[in-house]
Amino acid sequence: MQHVKRRHPRCPVCSRPLPEGENPWRPFCSERCKLIDLGAWLGERHVIPGEPAGEAEDRPGKHGEEG
Repeated sequence: MQHVKRRHPRCPVCSRPLPEGENPWRPFCSERCKLIDLGAWLGERHVIPGEPAGEAEDRPGKHGEEG
């Protein structure tokens, strides 16, 4: 029987191996890395590619709604 090396997942922010067992910050290694990632999304350093939404889509009152 061959031994297969088990791959340990790594934190996407700092690349440290994730702690074994239950981890409240998964997929991050710590609350710090989780907050760094959140800051990157809020600061628009992480984006999802695609066409930007138009301003009209963001305003209330579209599609017959009152507002």
